Amino acid sequence: MKIKTLLMKIKRSQYVKEMLKLLFYAAGKLPTHKKTIIFESFLGKQYSDSPKSIYEYIKKEYPDYKLYWSVDRKYLSNFQKNGYNYLIRFSLKWIYQMGTARYWVVNSRLPLWIPKPKHTIYIQTWHGTPLKKLGVDINEVHMPGTNTNSYKENFIYEASKWDYLVSPNAYSTEIFKRAFDFKQTIIESGYPRNDILYTDNNELKSKGIKNKLNILPDKKIILYAPTWRDDDYYSTGNYRFSLELDLNQLKVEFGDDFVILLRMHYLVAEQFDLSVYKNFVYDVSSYNDIGDLYLISDVLITDYSSVFFDYANLRRPILFFTYDIEKYRNKLRGFYFNIEEEAPGPLLKTTGEIISYLQLIRDDKYQLPLTFESFYNKYCYLEDGNASERVVNQFLEKGKLYIE
Repeated sequence: MKIKTLLMKIKRSQYVKEMLKLLFYAAGKLPTHKKTIIFESFLGKQYSDSPKSIYEYIKKEYPDYKLYWSVDRKYLSNFQKNGYNYLIRFSLKWIYQMGTARYWVVNSRLPLWIPKPKHTIYIQTWHGTPLKKLGVDINEVHMPGTNTNSYKENFIYEASKWDYLVSPNAYSTEIFKRAFDFKQTIIESGYPRNDILYTDNNELKSKGIKNKLNILPDKKIILYAPTWRDDDYYSTGNYRFSLELDLNQLKVEFGDDFVILLRMHYLVAEQFDLSVYKNFVYDVSSYNDIGDLYLISDVLITDYSSVFFDYANLRRPILFFTYDIEKYRNKLRGFYFNIEEEAPGPLLKTTGEIISYLQLIRDDKYQLPLTFESFYNKYCYLEDGNASERVVNQFLEKGKLYIE
């Protein structure tokens, strides 16, 4: 154990970072691989999100391109079993391919020490329509390993490397420009990751996903997908989460009718013991793509996560479990709009309130609130199943015009 800890310290040391940075600079001086694209989703942990949708579109429409996934070594199984071309993050092969690739397609920030070669076109898809404040808009940062000024400076520095930033709607475009201090090209296209909510929203697809998860076809499905809390953590990048939703109450009331899919944020390190809820609660935090989980779910329960913007495309019930809304809004992050007035579903503070609404959903008596249509028209109006095509047409065709 001591040897493993020592090796981890060495890998994370400033000396190693500087060595990797020098190697990256050297790789960036080599001839460009004009038809090589590197994809990364959530720090190399998943084959998912908008990078996945863009990857699948390019693989189909541009088969002459060489495509690689940047992968965290601990999550190799997500890629090996499906036969994807992958590169282990920070390996020599990864540095070479990243340094010589024409394109990077990424949905979260890369480490600050990585220098972007002049020939590389960096497409940042980001990973959500913002409710909670982002980047320089955050008044006070409570995350470990940084302070407010450093966090904002680092965010702006990383964003300065992006050539393209994908936006799902005009509302997000305005915020992204300011919060990221972004001055390059925004592709306002809808989110590629939401294409499947239009192209794959059918019984055959849903049946296949349920079979993969061993869920009985007669069960209604609750997807519980909360976000993380900035001030509740084990260490930098590893966050705790307190499960305030009373699973015992839910099992007593709905054990015969529903199953719950528990989907934690990719930054949450919590491992829950769900053995007493076998065949009722499924931990799907490690399931690659949340889009599949949207398709099979009858209702979404969330809090301040951007998942509700995406799920609204399906026009299904959304319940907001906002037991700590005052603290989250007033201290931790702050919101861009009044969620009490605009939310496409009720804001609830107790498991009892959640149960009352789930009873309506079970009995097919739930009706979408009056706010739903205005919400959909403001945030989902660009989504139609073709966002991947629009994004690729923008960066791949225009990218060819870059000076070699």
